[in-house]
Amino acid sequence: MTATTPSRTVPEGFPAGNPRGFWPAEEYAAARRAQGTPDARVVMDLRTDQFLVITDTTTY
Repeated sequence: MTATTPSRTVPEGFPAGNPRGFWPAEEYAAARRAQGTPDARVVMDLRTDQFLVITDTTTY
């Protein structure tokens, strides 16, 4: 068996300038988790000033 290399997929990005209490990236990640992608989570990309929803995938 060969070594696995984890990689990240960014299915969606959301601008950071949303009104207070409005969390579209968190809602999107929660919907992905409900659809069977348990590792969907939100990270902040400071360079682009966006919240990114990322998932980990393993390649062989």
